[in-house]
Order: sequence, then structure tokens, then C-alpha cells
Amino acid sequence: MESRLGPVFKLENRQHTGSFKARGAFNKLLSLEPGELAGGVIAASTGNHGAAVAYAAARIGTRARIVVPENADAGKLAAIEALGARVEVQGADSAESEARARGESERDGVPYVSPYNDPAVIGGQGTVATELVRQLPGADAVFIALGGGGLLAGVAAELKAYWPQVRVIGCSPANSAVMIESVRAGRILRLESKPTLSDGTAGGIEPGAITFELCRTLGDEYVTVSEGEILAAMRRIRDTHGFLVEGAAGVALAGYLGQAERWKGRKAVVVLCGGNVSPEVLDGGGARS
Repeated sequence: MESRLGPVFKLENRQHTGSFKARGAFNKLLSLEPGELAGGVIAASTGNHGAAVAYAAARIGTRARIVVPENADAGKLAAIEALGARVEVQGADSAESEARARGESERDGVPYVSPYNDPAVIGGQGTVATELVRQLPGADAVFIALGGGGLLAGVAAELKAYWPQVRVIGCSPANSAVMIESVRAGRILRLESKPTLSDGTAGGIEPGAITFELCRTLGDEYVTVSEGEILAAMRRIRDTHGFLVEGAAGVALAGYLGQAERWKGRKAVVVLCGGNVSPEVLDGGGARS
């Protein structure tokens, strides 16, 4: 969609379960043998990945358990349960939830569906790029929200095969920029994350995550944005186009808006990665601290 704001928007907020995560969830589950799926699957999530795994599991005909951190959004948890999955609250942040879910996977002998640290999941997210290549003659830059790195890794790997000149720009909230700081440090860091509107990108990174090296080598630039910039971007989409995007999508748009002059007259793409947010968040009068 060509936007009056300048960039082209990839509307993943209108994907199944309201985010791009359905792509990776389906690709992972469909890569498993029927016998592997017999006992169900387990995943860790702050919300969107869990909903995607729940949706994919129900469509394929198996069960899903989703381990979520204590600070997970209540609305997203309700969506996971409505899709038929069992929710387990374990861990103070996403990194702890991932460790707990992996432990349960090994204990119970059921497949673990990582939100980002899995080649099949990353490959599924890369289908965003497959569609972009079909829909556009080319682009100069793509702005992508960055948490664990699955979306950026998948999209960048695919895009650069077709558009070698494209600049892939990873965007994170300043309150939780673990991957960006890790890339800059040359190793995965364990850092505290402050509350952020971008709950979909918040939290730590699993030790040894394959996305770290992929982000380090495939990402061209990294930017951080403030909570005020995220909220302003979310409101701008609502007021200009009449639909809602969540904080992680606001992060990508805020990253673009911070350097819009640079891309004037050139083609930039902003991936609006999800739309699972209540209107009250945008009307709350301010961002989280």
C-alpha cells in the first residue's frame, strides 16, 4: 500500500491472528512429522507468536501450550486461549519464559516452537520478503521492528538475494534494544528491559540464538526510538488510515519517520508487523515509562 506518509506499508497487521507470526508458526509445524505432533507442541511468547502457534496447531490438528512471561499483555493472552491453547505464566521476561518452555519440551518430549531461534521459523517469516519482491519492482530501504531477530533475519536473507542494494534497517525501542546492543558488542548480552509499548519486541535473547549472527551480518543499520515516538507513530497510522497497529509496528514506522528526509524521493518499505492492540493504549495520553 502506498501511503501519504511516504513509505510503502507491508500490512502484516491484517495477517492471520493479526501479525506476521503465523508465517513462521505454520512453516515450523508443517516441517514436523505427524508422529512428532501427536503429543502437541510448546512455545514461548509475549503474545503474538503464541496466538500464531495456537492458530496453526488448531488448523493442523494438534494441541499447543504457550509459556508467557508475567508481564504479557492480558488481551493477547485472552486471544491465545480463545484459539484453544493452554497458557502457562512462567518467568519475569521473555528470556526466562523461553528457557522454561525449552525445559518442558525436553522433559515431556514434545516439539518446541521458538519465536525466532529456529531455521524453519525464520524461513517462514522470510515469506514477507517473497511477497514484497512480487509486489514491488525494488526498494531502497526496509524498516523492520527488531526483538529476537526472526523477522529481520528472514526478510533480509530473502530480500538481499533479489535486491542486493536494499538497506535493511532494524528498529527497536530504546527501553528494550537487546539485539541492537548485542550486535554492537559483538556478543549476545543479557540486559534489563524497561517497560515499552512494543511488547512484541521486548525482552532478552536466548543464549546461542542463530538470529544474532544473521542480524549482525544481514542488518545494515540499527536505530532506537523513544516511547513517545512509538505512540506518535501508532496514532499517526490510526488518524491517517483508520486502522490500529501495535507498538512493534509503531517502532518500525517511528524508525522511518526519524530519517524520512533521507529517503525522500526514494522507495522505503515499513513492515507493519502486527495490529494486536486495544484502542485504549493509543488514547492513554502517553507512553509507558
